[in-house]
Amino acid sequence: MGELGRITEERQEAVRIPVEAYVFEDYARAERERLWRKVWLQAGRLEDLPEVGSYLTYDISEDSVLIVRTAPDAIKAYWNVCPHRGRRLVDTPAGMRNARGAKLNFVCGFHAWTFDVNGVCTYVANREDWGGALTDEDTRLGPVKVDTWGGWIWINLDPAAEPLRDYLEPAATMLDPFALQNMRPRWRNWTVFDCNWKVALEAFNETYHVPGTHPEFMAFGDFTGWGRPQGKHSHIGYDTGDGPKENASKLRLGFGDPRVATAEMQKYTWEGVNTNTTQTLVDVAQTLPEVLPDDASAAEVLKYWLDTARSIDAARGVHWPEVDPAHVAASGTSWQIFPNFQIGHAVNNMLCYHARPFGTNPDKCYFEVAVYELYPEGGAPETEWTYAPPEDFPHVLKQDFSNMAAVQQGMKMGGYRGNIPNPKAEGAVVSLHRNLARYMGTGAPRPI
Repeated sequence: MGELGRITEERQEAVRIPVEAYVFEDYARAERERLWRKVWLQAGRLEDLPEVGSYLTYDISEDSVLIVRTAPDAIKAYWNVCPHRGRRLVDTPAGMRNARGAKLNFVCGFHAWTFDVNGVCTYVANREDWGGALTDEDTRLGPVKVDTWGGWIWINLDPAAEPLRDYLEPAATMLDPFALQNMRPRWRNWTVFDCNWKVALEAFNETYHVPGTHPEFMAFGDFTGWGRPQGKHSHIGYDTGDGPKENASKLRLGFGDPRVATAEMQKYTWEGVNTNTTQTLVDVAQTLPEVLPDDASAAEVLKYWLDTARSIDAARGVHWPEVDPAHVAASGTSWQIFPNFQIGHAVNNMLCYHARPFGTNPDKCYFEVAVYELYPEGGAPETEWTYAPPEDFPHVLKQDFSNMAAVQQGMKMGGYRGNIPNPKAEGAVVSLHRNLARYMGTGAPRPI
């Protein structure tokens, strides 16, 4: 059956999800051992480590990992802790998402033990006082499994973890044709929410909320969608109805005159959320009512719009990958990589969400939004992770954010009996909790 045969169109049964995964302190503490130290986690982008000695840190729950480029073609990761007395080796600067920089030696701030990029301890003050008992194994930094895919760096705290590629399937095979490794961030913000990390992530892994949270989008089209489990992961997409399957992609044509609807929706998306499109797509969309005849079909509008934008981009050195339309349709609009990362993919841009616990506090989380696109060689902007309070994000994202704390508070009420997600539209929510329960040993969705 080929690549497309590797994914399933299974629909979830109707279930109730207990609230323990969202609000119980014991559950949040147990996540460190049972979940975060067992799964592959997206920890950064390869372009953030451009030269030997470039490093970044990644914190998850109470753990921290130091990731270093050790050679032009090699990256290693270590527990971010000095083996001498347990001091964190590299501190995260106040107000920063993580530490990032470049150095060939890492010096502990407590007793100045020093380590090279390969984790080898090169200096111990008064080493002779140990009488030769200290071995290289005693003093080197503890290794952490690290690998790359899609342009991201992935780490796993479990020495016995399965290979990254095996873990990511079938998502990796479905997303490979989109060449995500060639995209670069246009902007990337992080913030802190007053909710559990699952509440934050689940706000974006279904389209069922669009009419209630983003009613203005209903003027542009029908956003009825689905969510399907895919092994450890899941993906979501839109119903295709009677139109061409390509309409199931992010580049939707909307109701009414497809020329006008596309122009209006692209303009609103660019101004209201600043994601899921590019300046080229927006600009070409604005010309559609003028350059295409009144009776142009949706398929004709779609073809002209995408072909023209592709040609304009190619002329400036931006080359979209060629992806078969059937593959685009089967891939949906985004993939939820278990447990805490979402990739909203397209042939020339992507929108990614990433959620992490705030220590072991079940009522807070770190949340990150990154928007990527293709750029000419050497033309990508220099971006850093920027802290932004929720109220400073684009308008449409603020609509999503408005639900976060209210959901967290509501699930604590004595009369609340647990989530009952839509089996079709919110299947990704169910999938997440089925897989969480396999790691956590509790909290499994139960049939209604």
